[in-house]
Amino acid sequence: MIRLVYFAWVRERIGRAEEAFDLPAGVTTVADLCDRLADGSEAHAAAFAERERLRVAVNQDHADWSSPVADGDEVAFFPPVTGG
Repeated sequence: MIRLVYFAWVRERIGRAEEAFDLPAGVTTVADLCDRLADGSEAHAAAFAERERLRVAVNQDHADWSSPVADGDEVAFFPPVTGG
């Protein structure tokens, strides 16, 4: 099982701040995970429709779409952060 965490508008589109997800066989990267989630839920499909607008972290380290995911990981999705 992996822990998924959503922030800002990603959380709003999905409708929850976090969830646990059984990692299916064949899902080995962040991109695979997003594809599987989007295939199973209109809310996830809407949140992940513009991946270029998203950032991801695996186990609290910045990652990219080709980063590996494994059982027990925490994967967080969030928009880019800007400051002034």
